Amino acid sequence: MASHAPSTEPASPALVFDTLFAYQKTAALRAAIELDLFRAIGDGPCDAACLAQRCGTSERGTRILCDYLVVQGFLFKQDGIYRHTPTSEQFLDPRSPACVASTARFLTMPAMQEPLDRLAEIVRTGRTVLPGDGTVEPDNPVWVEFAHSMAPMMAPVAAPLGQTVLRWRSGPMRVLDIAAGHGLFGIEIAKQNPEATIVAQDWARVLDVAHENARRAGVAGRYQGLPGSAFEVEYGGPYDAILITNFLHHFDEPTCVGLLKKVRAALKPGGVAATLEFVPNEDRVSPPMPAAFALTMLASTADGDAYTFAQLERMHREAGFASVEPPVGMGPHSVVIGRNY
Repeated sequence: MASHAPSTEPASPALVFDTLFAYQKTAALRAAIELDLFRAIGDGPCDAACLAQRCGTSERGTRILCDYLVVQGFLFKQDGIYRHTPTSEQFLDPRSPACVASTARFLTMPAMQEPLDRLAEIVRTGRTVLPGDGTVEPDNPVWVEFAHSMAPMMAPVAAPLGQTVLRWRSGPMRVLDIAAGHGLFGIEIAKQNPEATIVAQDWARVLDVAHENARRAGVAGRYQGLPGSAFEVEYGGPYDAILITNFLHHFDEPTCVGLLKKVRAALKPGGVAATLEFVPNEDRVSPPMPAAFALTMLASTADGDAYTFAQLERMHREAGFASVEPPVGMGPHSVVIGRNY
């Protein structure tokens, strides 16, 4: 585990100013994505005048934006010519199958960013300044954008999650995907197991996106929708497996326990519940991304948090799960498996 003892390096205000100017990094990257700058550079290295012509932008603005992106490590520049770095080529050029540029639409939308302008107020009250319960208000349109734009971030996790769930079962099976969003997790199980049927639960407009992704993946014939609130709809079942991906962190522990009880009741004996979450260590300051995610929940929800494994295990056991497996790391995410005996 990383040490968080005070540094012995000489004190410097660099971290203070880097943090206060960090909003410029977000704005510059978002602008470059909106202007399709990374695709333009992928057409071939060139200077600011050439890029301005490709993007339909001013030469001055293009030069200054590109130079800033060089400073931040997103582009190379030599003799006035700009070209991709390995990061921009793989993750920001739309030609790349690993491109995550679309995530900027969700991560920088007003519902995600504007509450942070009032963070001091949020810390005083302990809850979001967004209306009602924030992003978990019923049928919130932010989740339609999430389904459209965040699939590239989740795609690398889908295959290992599917493999983990399918350790316990092969052949015909029914899987419920709660708060399915883009649907990639259930779709991946259907791809790995041609005898699996997926029931995707989410708001109707979100399920439209998931159904389209299922069609593109060639599994639409085994992909069904269950529109409505995860807390209110009848799940049906029983299911061999239930997926709860990036969902529990939006709510307080009693609410999570109530949902997990409903999940357990919908499972077959021996069925599994797979909970995918950002799981910080017990110190709550490591690893960096899962630990920092708690701030997102503070800003955007009334009661959400990033839960440690001890908390998730307690919730599962209160809900009646007899066996709860330690988290399996999948990048910044972890999956916790609850067994229903």
